Amino acid sequence: MVKQIVRDIFFLGQPSEPATKADIQVGKDLQDTLQANRERCVGMAANMIGVKKNIIIVNMGFMDVVMFNPVIVSKRDMYETEEGCLSLDGVRKTTRYQEIEVDYYDFNWKKQRQKLSGWTAQICQHEIDHLSGKII
Repeated sequence: MVKQIVRDIFFLGQPSEPATKADIQVGKDLQDTLQANRERCVGMAANMIGVKKNIIIVNMGFMDVVMFNPVIVSKRDMYETEEGCLSLDGVRKTTRYQEIEVDYYDFNWKKQRQKLSGWTAQICQHEIDHLSGKII
């Protein structure tokens, strides 16, 4: 189901809680909401649709990947950049890593590990920041 985008900075600044198998529907809602905002958005965190759970969705170019309880386990090559966010107006400076490795659970609650680089890694880092209440 397509959900409304949360723009409340107080809500977005709160850390999320671990996701469980009972939160699978939130992942589906993220898929629907990202699809509805495709022209202006490449990733989302669950708190952006009003759910404080550790769930994100990242556009990988050819497909969207939902990650439950994502954790960055390695990062390399720090750089400065500017980003926008569907929940905020304008762009802000931030620091990202060119290459990351992330562990997460998929829809079947199977643990996955993915190496990401460039733009996809940047999107993933932005969404994972949302889970800890960090806003660019």
